[in-house]
Amino acid sequence: QVQLVESGGGPVQAGGSLRLSCAASERTLSWYFMGWFRQAPGKERDFVASISRSGGGTEFADSVKGRFTIFRDNAKNTVYLQMNSLRPEDTAVYYCSASSLYYSSLYYTRSTASYNYWGQGTQVTVSS
Repeated sequence: QVQLVESGGGPVQAGGSLRLSCAASERTLSWYFMGWFRQAPGKERDFVASISRSGGGTEFADSVKGRFTIFRDNAKNTVYLQMNSLRPEDTAVYYCSASSLYYSSLYYTRSTASYNYWGQGTQVTVSS
């Protein structure tokens, strides 16, 4: 059972940056591919970014491509989401997720159904 704890959220002005962290209880985080999702009030949970077990492969939603970066430090059991050039529409609760499943392509990591484990979320609020 992997426990995930997000941190780093908070209020920020448009154009600003935040770095979210996801600390995992699992000492072998490299066994899991990781993802970030977000959910705005009244909306579905949407894919933001994912990263392969080694960190060599990443996938991003079109809405954040070029602004967000995902990276991991398996030695520290932590995954990060660096968010730059934030916009009001980025306001949401951001969730970290982990998966022990295997897929032939990172494309399949865009679905919430691909993940076994979820954190409790951290709120990001971007003001204009």
